[in-house]
Amino acid sequence: MTNWHRCGMLLGGLLIAAQMVRAEEPKLPRVDFTDQKLANGLRVIIAADRTAPVYGIAVTYNVGSRNERPGRTGFAHLFEHMMFEGSKNVGKGEHFILIFNNGGNMNGTTTEDRTNYFEELPKNQLDLGLFLESDRMRSLNVNQSNLDNQRNAVQEERRLGEDNQPYGHAFLDIDNLAYDNFAYKHSTIGEMSDLNAASVDDVKEFFRIYYAPNNAVLTLVGDLDPAETIEKVKKYFGDIPRQPPPPPVDMIEPPHYGERRETIHDPLARTPMVLMGYHIPPGNTPDNRAFHVLANVLGQGQSSRLYQHLVKDKQYATQVFVQADDRRGPSMLYFYAFLRPGVKPEDCEAAIRDEVVAVQKDGITTEELEKARVQFLRSQIQTRQSDLYTAILIGQYAVFFNDPDLINTVVDKFDAVTADQVKEVAQKYLVPEELAVVMDLPAATQRKAGQAHKEGK
Repeated sequence: MTNWHRCGMLLGGLLIAAQMVRAEEPKLPRVDFTDQKLANGLRVIIAADRTAPVYGIAVTYNVGSRNERPGRTGFAHLFEHMMFEGSKNVGKGEHFILIFNNGGNMNGTTTEDRTNYFEELPKNQLDLGLFLESDRMRSLNVNQSNLDNQRNAVQEERRLGEDNQPYGHAFLDIDNLAYDNFAYKHSTIGEMSDLNAASVDDVKEFFRIYYAPNNAVLTLVGDLDPAETIEKVKKYFGDIPRQPPPPPVDMIEPPHYGERRETIHDPLARTPMVLMGYHIPPGNTPDNRAFHVLANVLGQGQSSRLYQHLVKDKQYATQVFVQADDRRGPSMLYFYAFLRPGVKPEDCEAAIRDEVVAVQKDGITTEELEKARVQFLRSQIQTRQSDLYTAILIGQYAVFFNDPDLINTVVDKFDAVTADQVKEVAQKYLVPEELAVVMDLPAATQRKAGQAHKEGK
């Protein structure tokens, strides 16, 4: 018996065991929460969890890079930094000091579809978390000094994380190549020239429009009394004035009429990378969930199809990944593989396409579907172990889909995906018109090709 057959038998046994366990175990505990709006439009969601004397607080603003306009990109991410520069009653850098000195942790993140800020603190520091978040929502210090400081920080972040990283431009370019709608076409981190052009007045206006209570969801999860907590929320946030609603975002992606391709000669890359992206439906839809199942089957772990076929069998790649995102608008299914030395990128791309065709022809197996379900359940269990991550997820569900109760229903929705549905969406959406391909090649490849041309080879 070959090692592969032994592995296959072992995997099958584990999946059967996992299926039996799932049938016997209760579902994830329900998250009960209150959901109300203050007079100024701030949506407040509170969930009590008595398992530990801590709480998580997340403020999710309905603003991301999709809300930016040409010539002024990077503002949402810039504010992720600006929001820690101090406010009327909090000095520059004091937010960090107060949280850390009281045993907490904190951060903020920006995506195409939202910006959030969050802290986790002991339960006796509820007032501290509410005070800090309300003070910067009400009275952020937006001035030339702070703008210059954080603009430089963002530009350095881009240099370190994108411009001076192998394959960095490929990951920036894939959406620019794939999308025609500006909302998702440009990068979240922004262009250097746009950041340089930003004025204090630009930044103040962006803050006024998007960082208002009626454009935010405040989520608190932990060892809290909901009735007491909502009264404290009203105390700290209730008098912050609302603003006119931000302009709506056009998320319509025009029809595509052919495959799109780009080749990058990367001076920092040592081996080629193949990056492919297909357009798929928006998040929180049955078809999008089917693509999350497919991404698991094709690219999650060493039992996945692409790992087995590209890494182990053909030895085309050292690493291969498949990722389905769930944006509020048209989303993407990404494939990317880092090649072994000497492997032709077109051979690796052809092998990935073969796996797509195999799904379109024969679908996925019952065992693969069950593996995806078990792994999704595990990820939800791991997320729910933390009050902070639960608060972050509920806030995002509320902002993205106006459905905070998705925290309780998402596993059932995922379990509702069928093997036939995965096959159908693969046939419908994984077509050349929806595909963008970026080949990231070492710059040495270009130099060798040029030298061969000069020598007449």
